[in-house]
Amino acid sequence: MNVGAVEMLESRQDFIATKGKQKNQIKCDADSIAGCVSQRACVYCGARVVLNPVTDAIHLVHGPIGCASYTWDIRGSLSSGSELYRNSFCTDLKEQDVIFGGGKKLTAAIDELVAKYSPSLLFVYSTCIVGVIGDDLDAICKSATSRHGVEVLPVQSSGFIGNKAAGYRAACDTLLQLIEPTKQIWSKKAGSINYLGDFNLAGEAWIIEEYLREIGIELNVVFTGDSTYAKIKTAPQASLNIMQCAGSMNYLATKMEELYEIPYIRVSFLGLEDTADSLRRIAAALDNVSAAAKAELLISREIAKTKPVIDWYRGKFAGKKAAIYVGGGFKAISLIKQFREIGVEVVMVGTQTGRQEEYDTINELVDEGTVILDDANPAELERFMVSKGANLLVGGVKERPLAYKLGIAFIDHNHDRKHPLSGYVGAINFAEEVYSTLCSPVWNSIRKGDD
Repeated sequence: MNVGAVEMLESRQDFIATKGKQKNQIKCDADSIAGCVSQRACVYCGARVVLNPVTDAIHLVHGPIGCASYTWDIRGSLSSGSELYRNSFCTDLKEQDVIFGGGKKLTAAIDELVAKYSPSLLFVYSTCIVGVIGDDLDAICKSATSRHGVEVLPVQSSGFIGNKAAGYRAACDTLLQLIEPTKQIWSKKAGSINYLGDFNLAGEAWIIEEYLREIGIELNVVFTGDSTYAKIKTAPQASLNIMQCAGSMNYLATKMEELYEIPYIRVSFLGLEDTADSLRRIAAALDNVSAAAKAELLISREIAKTKPVIDWYRGKFAGKKAAIYVGGGFKAISLIKQFREIGVEVVMVGTQTGRQEEYDTINELVDEGTVILDDANPAELERFMVSKGANLLVGGVKERPLAYKLGIAFIDHNHDRKHPLSGYVGAINFAEEVYSTLCSPVWNSIRKGDD
């Protein structure tokens, strides 16, 4: 490691802690730092992650064409209906637009898209350039809504105004705009829930919906996996909100409790322990005795099928160590539990957008000496993976090259994966992926080559 990298690490001690040595809280949820120190994504990225799974909406990026590269295929969300969300549109702002303003170009783009696709909903994403030149998205979108009779909603996601978590909030504010204007008095549907923080990666929302249906609970709308304009409008009908990804949906859950008196609980369907616990807590929160009894039957049946498979894999992982670096804190917490279930020791945990309470939970779950990081950079990840002897890194697409460069196995827990990791089927998929990657003979060949 070079001198510059060492100096950089020493300047970021507020972002690093070690279980058993931690004295101060980790400085989390800070704005991204320019240069190589931060890996946090921008505000626009966070907003697009949350809103893009709305399947019958047009997603129009108001900015340079490069921002439009963050499209549907970055997130593996599946749809049971419309495929409109799989198109990506951009106003492609040029130098002349920066000088004279991009308002006319945006208006023309909206008019053209509405005429061609007749959408129910159109999101317009602000980017850094728009934040600099000051195009009035609110006025332009309001005028387009009046002109076409289609909801055209601005997403205030100029990339430089914060970090990815700020983009989550911008997206949630837009979703609230979509729900609130109805001013309709909704009658509550007993036993109906909204599922917040699932984006239907590889059909995961459908897996959980089937579990809930089996125990007699109706899934009203998912925010935002496989969701539609009409379904989102019915969100106030639910009796309960369950929230998986607190980083992206805590703000929305809090506002819906305030506006529509819908209580919320936190859940996780990653791993055997969390899946069973979440099903029980949902039934208890709804005070549904029948659902609770059916949940126990479902859990017993699935554990009987799943546990022997997990135990077989567990026997293959003796002495193996894993490092975790993911987007949100809930993922990290669930992964720690999943690795515990399959007998892999976690020696490093980091997130990009973790909250302080999530880091507190992480600190309680991990063993003494485990390194805990917030918004780590490649130099930090390399330093601690090597020093802790990690055999495996769980991360996203940006971390893959680093792991392979170090001769460390890698599995993808990012949102472009094509296999489900939720529920009992997801627990088996996770164990299989860890085994096929971690126990591959290629690592023995690499180590021999190093010798």
